[in-house]
Amino acid sequence: MPSPADLPLPTDDVSMAKVAELIQRARVAQKAIESYSQEQIDELCLAAGWAIMEPRRNRELAELSVQDTGLGNVEDKVMKNQRKTLGLLRDLKGARSVGVIAEYPERGLVEIARPVGVVAAVTPSTNPGATPANKIINALKCRNAVIVAPSPKGASTCQRLLGHIHDELERVGLAREIAQDLVQMLPSPVSKALTHALMMQADLLVVTGSQANVRAAYRSGTPTFGVGAGNVACIVDSSADLPGAAEKIVMSKTFDYATSCSAENSVVIVESVADAMLAEFAKRGAVLLDADEKARLAAAMWPDGRLAGAITAKSAGVIARTAGLTRPELAQASVLLVEEDGFGPDHPYSGEKLSPVLTVYRARDLAHAAEIVARIYEYQGSGHSVSLHAGPEVVDQAAMDLGLHLPVARVIVNQPHCIATGGSFENGLPFSLSMGCGTWGRNNFSSNMNYTHYMNTTRIAYPLPPSMPPESEIFGAYFDKFGK
Repeated sequence: MPSPADLPLPTDDVSMAKVAELIQRARVAQKAIESYSQEQIDELCLAAGWAIMEPRRNRELAELSVQDTGLGNVEDKVMKNQRKTLGLLRDLKGARSVGVIAEYPERGLVEIARPVGVVAAVTPSTNPGATPANKIINALKCRNAVIVAPSPKGASTCQRLLGHIHDELERVGLAREIAQDLVQMLPSPVSKALTHALMMQADLLVVTGSQANVRAAYRSGTPTFGVGAGNVACIVDSSADLPGAAEKIVMSKTFDYATSCSAENSVVIVESVADAMLAEFAKRGAVLLDADEKARLAAAMWPDGRLAGAITAKSAGVIARTAGLTRPELAQASVLLVEEDGFGPDHPYSGEKLSPVLTVYRARDLAHAAEIVARIYEYQGSGHSVSLHAGPEVVDQAAMDLGLHLPVARVIVNQPHCIATGGSFENGLPFSLSMGCGTWGRNNFSSNMNYTHYMNTTRIAYPLPPSMPPESEIFGAYFDKFGK
């Protein structure tokens, strides 16, 4: 009997026909820009970026997003829309994505950028403005058409964003009908059947959001870049600047009420400074729950074994009220802290919480802290990233040890994790809202998704003088050590 992974994606003839029409229109529009120069393509990217960054539209999209999804908060979404898009455009400035993009005379190679065709961009409800914008800009950079499959909750925000993008694309010279076909979205009401039909008919899938969508994309048979599950852990060493670490962690954990997969879910503190670190958290409004409060919060967060929507991406005060926690200081808490020493399904606090609830573990030392993080990632979050706060005397070696031994694609050092891991103006990672988690997270890439994932590359190979080495050059040391 075939496993579910071997079965075709469930859809229907009507959905397949609707999507086929979208794809056909997208192909015509894509052909219309395929001969564009690099300058013309870069203008399309800037137009799409300004569509979300223009302050009035940015705020409108942020307000609509919170209104329709009930997730996060307006001011942080305004900042996210602006910073993530500006950072992406900074990364793309001067990047070559049209024609010859690299030449290696010494190797006789020339590389040419080619479009992939029609990109299907599956996006989550947590970022219904910033994530579609990021994927649309990257797709346009490589002369592709793009069709967005938004979360149903985020569909109205996506639709408004696309209207602004069409206006800006027309402003830089693209015919209105071409603009509307070049950047599309699934018609409302967005359904699984439509999304599955799009997955099967597009040329490339870029999928951010639920692991159900990622798994469905892998089953579609279409080339896919999907992301792994988030569940970031953070290590605080005894050498760390504790006030600075607490400030960064609380900033990250409260940003947009932890909608990001890059927000810290657990903090592993070396025992000798654990109480001092908790005191620093308390100064910043984080409140440690007692055993009874922890149990009542767990019952509210996972009433049927699944994370409750009433808790997801809400403020700490709202979460406390929802759970029936009445201690006065909880109403104004920035973060709810719970101490834990277990891992796995029987210890749900060891998993991703998508809310300003932070799990605290105590470790004997850095080595023990790394072991705790490894146990957390055995349950959830393998491949994503880890954060380290440590002093200059140990930080380089500690970061190297984590990078060599933990199943993570990124080690974020002395930074607010959710702001840093997806690219920042204070580090060198590419700006992105989609983080590959490598084979640890069942992904085929381990970098931040960027424009290079949206293109094909054709290579011209010229003849070179023969360079076949003698056997002795390759095997000499091997033969000397082991014999022939």
